[in-house]
Amino acid sequence: MAVTPPQPSLATQRLTKRLIWVWIILTMAAITLTIRLVYLQAWTADGLQGRAKRQQMFTLRPFIPRRTIKDRNGKVLAIDKPVYTLFARPHLYKKTPEEIALKLAPILGRPVSTISQLLSQKTPSVQVEYWMTEEVSDRIYNLRIDGLDLEQHRHRMYPQQDLVAEVLGYVDVDHRGQAGVERSQEKLLAREEQFSKVSQDGIGRLIPSGLPAGMIRTDRTSLQLTIDIRLQQVARQALREAIKKFGAKAGTVLVMDVKDGGLRTLVTEPTYDPNRYYKADAALFRNRAVSDLYEPGSTFKPLNVAIALETGAIQPDTVFEDQGSLIVGGWPVANFDYETKGYVGPLSISQILQRSSNIGMIHIVQQMKPSVYYGWLERLGFGDISGIDLPAEATSSLKSQEQFLSSEIEPATAAFGQGISLTPIQMLQLHSVLAGGGKMITPHVVKALVNEEGEDYLLPKLNPSRQIFSPSTTKKVLEMMTSVVDIGTGMPARIPGYRLAGKTGTAQKASPSGGYSSAKITSFVGIFPSVEPRYVVLAVIDEPVGDDAFGSTVAAPIVKAVIEDIISIDKIPPSHPQELIDAPVAIDPAPTPDPPPDSTPTPDPSSQPTATPEANPSPEAIPIPQASPADKPTPSIP
Repeated sequence: MAVTPPQPSLATQRLTKRLIWVWIILTMAAITLTIRLVYLQAWTADGLQGRAKRQQMFTLRPFIPRRTIKDRNGKVLAIDKPVYTLFARPHLYKKTPEEIALKLAPILGRPVSTISQLLSQKTPSVQVEYWMTEEVSDRIYNLRIDGLDLEQHRHRMYPQQDLVAEVLGYVDVDHRGQAGVERSQEKLLAREEQFSKVSQDGIGRLIPSGLPAGMIRTDRTSLQLTIDIRLQQVARQALREAIKKFGAKAGTVLVMDVKDGGLRTLVTEPTYDPNRYYKADAALFRNRAVSDLYEPGSTFKPLNVAIALETGAIQPDTVFEDQGSLIVGGWPVANFDYETKGYVGPLSISQILQRSSNIGMIHIVQQMKPSVYYGWLERLGFGDISGIDLPAEATSSLKSQEQFLSSEIEPATAAFGQGISLTPIQMLQLHSVLAGGGKMITPHVVKALVNEEGEDYLLPKLNPSRQIFSPSTTKKVLEMMTSVVDIGTGMPARIPGYRLAGKTGTAQKASPSGGYSSAKITSFVGIFPSVEPRYVVLAVIDEPVGDDAFGSTVAAPIVKAVIEDIISIDKIPPSHPQELIDAPVAIDPAPTPDPPPDSTPTPDPSSQPTATPEANPSPEAIPIPQASPADKPTPSIP
């Protein structure tokens, strides 16, 4: 009889079904996971690796400042500082805008309502504040408020404000130099920004082993200038006072060390604050000392004397007859005082400079062939630039050789510094030739790239000096220029106990429409000391107003003030101490002003002879009585 197997109980059947379903589910899960794994490994591996790297890596952007600029004594003139911009991300707030504003207001120093209004804007991002210091940004960071972000920027600061603006220039919003040494030395000042990907741990801390070698370490070199801000401040103050007193349009003061060409001072007025360049008139960004041409007038006369001495056309004891007026090439030329003095008589070369005789200078230049004289003007650099390490230098102007040689009046007017034009920096360079034994050197404001210890790290490449005049020639001219300050038109620049050489200049200003206007440019150049000179100082004042506005009254006192400060800074002992003992309280004589230029219309200098005597382009002098060279004429004091 067949045995029937026992039937599983209901509980067993239910368990079996459950196991089957579990097996099916596990199998499906395994298949699903396998498919997912294959999908992740085969199709999305690159994307996942990229996401992992982005989570594990951090882009490091260390603060790399633009190089600091310092003066010759290490005073900071320009420096980069980190500043921060505060942004709000409204969609990330965990507090109300009013609550956030209450915490930010005391730190930012702004009304709660103003900040709250900004934070309540319905935009992805809101700029709340900018140019915040590190101290302020740290206080905000420590609030740990969700939805607030701090973004770091570089900000160029100029601690001396407008004191050295014309030398420094400024940087724009992209941190690129736009004027001054900030522009001309861009390659030296700018440092290339460094970016690097570094690893971070799970809570965002950088892993030190992942930092590239030398990533955060940068060189600490800075750019040192030849400028002395102590002297710069004195020069600017003296210039501002003169401009205000005489209602002048503008002015320039320059001081150059004749040993190496370094500028101790470069001041122009009006100027601007480079910290707020965006508020300044764009015309102020032009450096008048290197970009503005002017006709030098009588300050060019000593150079003409040097040319004539060097060529052998004259000797120091040569005497010329000053008739008071001449007809040159059909054009009348006269001294400033011809209407009152008329015929002057014989004058030595020194006396011609002392009284700034136009007729005497014409006689001197006429001893040379015009072609020889023109060649010397070219040798002095007319038609070229000085080569200073500042941007936008203008080229000096000289008539074409054909025009210059074809007209007899051209050499005659150039004899007293009209019909030729140059920049103040080139005029300074030319007088440094007289002060430096006949050598022409390149003026510059960059001293060196220096390290932390102040040692020279990189020196600028300058044009080599070249010999223009012999030392014996420049020595003779300096002696004559010394007499100009001792007993001539430069007396207002005298400093008891010291000797300096100098020359005044009062020139008519060329009119844009042709000829000459009634406006004038006054100037004075001083060389100090007169024996073994060290400095050349030039002051040029554009369009001073008044019957007493001349080179001797406007510019000479500025040069005197600057040289007195040089004496104090460099601790230069007096060369004539007896003067200080004999006269402990020195009183300057009232200066004899250079008579004003005649307002008689003159022909267009571009198509006609340069000037007429009635216009008297360089009218500064004082009467000198007829005397032998051994006698010392006494100036008339009004």
